[in-house]
Amino acid sequence: MSRTSNSPQTKARHRKWLKRAKGYRGRRRKVFKLAKEAVLKAGQHAYFDRRKKKAVKRQEWQTDINAAARQHGTTYSRLIHQLRLSKVELDRKVLSELAMNHPETFQAIVEEVQKTKA
Repeated sequence: MSRTSNSPQTKARHRKWLKRAKGYRGRRRKVFKLAKEAVLKAGQHAYFDRRKKKAVKRQEWQTDINAAARQHGTTYSRLIHQLRLSKVELDRKVLSELAMNHPETFQAIVEEVQKTKA
């Protein structure tokens, strides 16, 4: 019996990787070995950056809350501490939204929390 080649499957497999590497620069989109490495590395970056995005958003919320809190005579850390002591369960996303778009509501929260502290 003659030996059969596996070239159609191999070529199809290579095409799949090369298709995923479209838009990459230089040989990374043309050469199978380099394209496969580039696609795998891009996948790793995509995975970790999805998680990093959440941390960056939280930092932005903290910055917004701190800026608004300082306008009302307190700091971010003191405000969050007072919120915990007052058992107010507003997360940072909501507090940031209130601070930026509804300053009168944010002011009322800050005043209420400062009253319970004293």
